[in-house]
Amino acid sequence: MRHYATRRRAFGFAGLLGIALLSIAVTACGGATSATGPDGTGTDLQMSGVIEIDGSSTVFPVTEAVAEEFHNLHQKVQVNVGVSGTGGGFKRFTDGDTDVSNASRVIKASEAAAAAANGVEYLELQVAMDGLSVVVNPSNDFVECLTVEELRRIWEPGSGIKTWDQVRPEFPDRKVSLYGPGTDSGTFDYFTEEIVGEVQASRADYTASEDDNVLVLGVSGDRNSLGYFGYAYYIENSDKVRALGVDAGAGCVLPTKESIEAGEYVPLSRPMYIYVNAESLGRPEVTAFVEFYMNNAAELAAEVGYIGLSEAEYTANIDTIK
Repeated sequence: MRHYATRRRAFGFAGLLGIALLSIAVTACGGATSATGPDGTGTDLQMSGVIEIDGSSTVFPVTEAVAEEFHNLHQKVQVNVGVSGTGGGFKRFTDGDTDVSNASRVIKASEAAAAAANGVEYLELQVAMDGLSVVVNPSNDFVECLTVEELRRIWEPGSGIKTWDQVRPEFPDRKVSLYGPGTDSGTFDYFTEEIVGEVQASRADYTASEDDNVLVLGVSGDRNSLGYFGYAYYIENSDKVRALGVDAGAGCVLPTKESIEAGEYVPLSRPMYIYVNAESLGRPEVTAFVEFYMNNAAELAAEVGYIGLSEAEYTANIDTIK
């Protein structure tokens, strides 16, 4: 397997900024009818088609890595991976425009209703774990940890916090510059529900983007910054941003592979999903791609900075597909 962190760092800052769609040509070089492993065993030389994927920028790095490895097997299958945010992805998915939707939250009741109205049946498959990371500029030398209550006061609708000393008196009298996901982001939904207490409840006076690379650029270039985004983007850019511990009442916990895996990084550990259009699974290229995803997600999730699931969980997903 390739090492994706270095390659994605270059792409993130030079290419992903401003790009709404990544088209990756992917396809076959083997001899049977399905592709479920990275070694080329059991592939179909004639498999072709187009797979449309859109959604979460948080899940994007895993799906991108899977698509690139799938490329080694199926060069006649084109996989288009969009980055419009979880909400934007679900809008296309529930209209029947995409085969797979990347999601950093579960589908909402309103989205499920839209899918039903359009005759779209789907499978929900968890692919990895994330630890949503709260970050500051590396030059910030006065804050190491924030409590959930402090984060709530900073981000809640109508918040009057404008300077750091309004968070804690011992902090300096300097402006707080906020960076966070836009309203179509599943990360935004998750953070507002867990920190503020209500989905989509947030102050509006912050720099927002569905592209986590834009948020990394903002935080890394602003000494007064405070932001949040997925764990993989923090790990990939740990030389440009610094993660804070989060205190939910049992002491400060930093986002790490170990704390997320052990369930200690609360309340900001969360599952990551792909949703698959059930009708699309009638096409062999889609079934091959999704099975390949499940067989390689643990390794590739780790490659891009997330935490994979157990082998049993991925096996259960494959059983669900079949």
